[in-house]
Amino acid sequence: MSTDMPDHPEEPIDLDSLRVQIDALDERLIRTLTERAEVVVQVGRTKRDDGSPIYAPDREKRVLERVLGMNNGPLSDRTVEAIYRELMSGSFSLELPLRIGYLGPPGSFSHGAAVRYFGSSVELAELGEIEQVFEEVGTKRAQYGLVPYENSIGGSVIDTLDSFPIYDVTVYAEALVEVNQSLLANCPPDEIRRIYSKPEAFSQCRHWLMNRFPGIELVPRASTSRAVRDAAEEPGSAAVGSPFAGELYGVNLLFERIADKANNITRFLVLSREAALPTGEDKTSIMFTTLDKPGALVDVLTEFRAAGVNLSHIDKRPSGRENWEYTFFIDAVGHHTEKAVEDAIEAARAHCVSLKILGSYPRASRVL
Repeated sequence: MSTDMPDHPEEPIDLDSLRVQIDALDERLIRTLTERAEVVVQVGRTKRDDGSPIYAPDREKRVLERVLGMNNGPLSDRTVEAIYRELMSGSFSLELPLRIGYLGPPGSFSHGAAVRYFGSSVELAELGEIEQVFEEVGTKRAQYGLVPYENSIGGSVIDTLDSFPIYDVTVYAEALVEVNQSLLANCPPDEIRRIYSKPEAFSQCRHWLMNRFPGIELVPRASTSRAVRDAAEEPGSAAVGSPFAGELYGVNLLFERIADKANNITRFLVLSREAALPTGEDKTSIMFTTLDKPGALVDVLTEFRAAGVNLSHIDKRPSGRENWEYTFFIDAVGHHTEKAVEDAIEAARAHCVSLKILGSYPRASRVL
């Protein structure tokens, strides 16, 4: 006879008593949140009096690191962070209503990223082009903007790079957001006759679509969110887009994470007119045009190497001033006020026609 069985069966769980415990905990939680909100109102009043920014990424980083350090489960860190981001979003609205520009339309991956990062208690302003996000922030019609900067599969976002030389804005923070390409439809898979999406999304899911839906017509649309809207309106249609767009337009999620390559991450930048304070774990984005001389780019990069500063990103775009003249974009690890970074930047200026610090900001360490 096995000795693994317990001598006495476990007592059945009393669901009603557990629900009573949850109700009591909810009451305590609401009281605590109310007390916190009352302090937030005082903080907002003080910030308005002394001109401090309502949203401070250095403070946000410290808060999230502290609460995640206290988290011992069973809730995941990702869940706790999502709760606190929404809590901070509500705090913003108590301190001062914030308007955040993003690349629309509603249901786009940029819209989803804005909701994940800033929460749902701020005003999210849908804009038709990335350049308009820069313009809204630069003209103070929006306090902040969120723009895609680079994708782990597709590389840098050209419209974002091209907007930096035009507008006087600062990079204030960054966010790493998972791009969850999914198949959505309001019909069974065997009834799908056409699939809508943005060409880039089709490219990211090409092998999966060929294997699962060979011969099905792939119809391009200007955005994944427009594709999901079309799938909602047309019988027998599906779309490649985000589950967030599916929830927004009432289209069912059939298959999730269908991209051919895993870990499809987009790096977003938060635009502002303010400068972020150093945290000790920062990144500095820089834009420069080199002198017209042999080895000028190498000379610039050598100055950072000589100072012991690591570069995590480099790209280039035509300067728009002269043919075959390029503007380069780099990300240096560290805040521009740190001596090594400051020394490298000043030494690099000697090899440049122009050099501009786009912003120093906390490095994102987690994917939203």
